[in-house]
This record gives sequence, C-alpha cells and structure tokens, in this order.
Amino acid sequence: MITVHLVDTGVNNLLSICNALEMAGARLEICRHPEDLRNADRIVLPGVGAYRDCIHGLVHGGFVPILNELVLSNNIPILGICVGMQMMARRSYEGGEYEGLGWFDADVVKIQPSDPHLRIPQIGWNTTTFREGEPLAQGLPADPDFYYVHSYYLRCDNPNDIAATCQYGGIITASIRKNNIVATQFHPEKSQDFGLRVLENFLSWQP
Repeated sequence: MITVHLVDTGVNNLLSICNALEMAGARLEICRHPEDLRNADRIVLPGVGAYRDCIHGLVHGGFVPILNELVLSNNIPILGICVGMQMMARRSYEGGEYEGLGWFDADVVKIQPSDPHLRIPQIGWNTTTFREGEPLAQGLPADPDFYYVHSYYLRCDNPNDIAATCQYGGIITASIRKNNIVATQFHPEKSQDFGLRVLENFLSWQP
C-alpha cells in the first residue's frame, strides 16, 4: 500500500481528501509539523479558502524548506489540489500580492470571463481537456468532467507546464505538471469516479 503524506497547516478541511485518498488505496500520514514529512515518499498539498491564509500556513508553519528539499532536491512526487496548486506559482494577486513557492513560472490571477453572464467564482462541473499522455488522465475518457470551486487561476509563462485546461469564458489552467510535480485546479476528491481515478493515477505515477 502506498503511503501519502498529507500536509496540514490547520487552514484546510481535510476530511474529503482523506476519504478519497483512502478509497484510492492510500495509507495516510497527516503532517502537521515539518518534521512529519521527513520520510515522505509521496506528498499531497491541499488548499481550501484564501491564498493568503494557505501560503501563510506553509510559511509560518515552517514547511517551505522541507518541501523544497523533498520536492526539488529529492524529487519526491507531489500532488497539489486547488490552492495547493496555486501555491506552486511564483506569486498570487488574490487580495493583494503574495509570494508563492516559485516552482512554476506562473502568476495566480482572477478569472475574467469574456461572457459577463458567467459568475465568479466558477462553481460546479466543467469539461476538462488533458494533454495527450498525461499520467493523471490514464484510463479516463476524452474530456472528462471535474468539480471546480475557484475565482483565481494559474497563468503560466511556459505552455509546456500546462497539463490540462477547461473553458470558462476563456482558457483556464486545470492541471500543471513538471518533473515530479503535478497539480489540479479542480477537486478530484469531489469529482466522483473520475476524480478517484486521478488519485489512483497519482499513487501509481513514477515520474
């Protein structure tokens, strides 16, 4: 059984993602302190709510140095979800300007749909298109639907970092991947069978 170390900074509701990972076949280690990550061989970085609160939780909790070591130096596979994905960017403009982990050359910016009738945040199911060969999409049908809840998205400088997109009055980054780092803007833990398959694919992924 694959063990997943789940980062808990105290600002996330982890019940749904914990249940989904266990259904996908993972054994969970909840990491509330940086040293809890020391022996991690697979990491999930969730995020719910405001970017500021999530990134402050990482920084003030002392998680950034160990995450940089494990992910960037030791090449441990990591999955970011929602704000967990956004924190991988260099900065966010949600409610001000805040630095991120800087793992991707990207900024977190507000969705500005071309259709004024589209409400912000985007809440609900949306068709998602993965780049061919993406490991998280293995076994999924073409253009599956996933569940989204967000007002901001990742605007990537490098299009090669974009693993999937959706349409919401314009192209929205739905997933990113680089080396051993992968992340989704949508919530696999709220996306029923397709989301469960994404988590299973992460557990079996060998970057």
